Amino acid sequence: MSLKEKITDDMKAAMRARDKDTLDVLRMAKAAIQRKEVDERIELDDAQTLAVLEKMMKQSRDAIEQFNKGGRDDLATKEQQTLDVLQPYLPEPLSDDEIAELIDQAISATGAGSIKDMGKVMGMLKPKLQGRADMGAVSKTIREKLA
Repeated sequence: MSLKEKITDDMKAAMRARDKDTLDVLRMAKAAIQRKEVDERIELDDAQTLAVLEKMMKQSRDAIEQFNKGGRDDLATKEQQTLDVLQPYLPEPLSDDEIAELIDQAISATGAGSIKDMGKVMGMLKPKLQGRADMGAVSKTIREKLA
């Protein structure tokens, strides 16, 4: 079963269970996936669908941070619910040690010696880490190792 089909099935289950909060988040996810398909005139595979979900989760994390700064705990709680609903669709996150090991392998495989080679390293790591690690933190770690 593809990721899109799983989201659709879970959406139907949320409708039957009258779980409005979950249903709203899944509808939003399905709409974002369909918008991407229409805009690019393609059928998204699981990796591309995962990228859409990751983008939604990143936006929610950023919103939580802003709402907390502004003292809007009610809105931060709503965004946290969005993260909680979307989290099960992502693959298991990697540990910090596993990420560090993959970064070291990529640096040695590409022969990267300076910050100029960061694009090569990121290009090699992105397919392996997508959905399983915070790419911002990975990028920061690579910068530190190449500096």
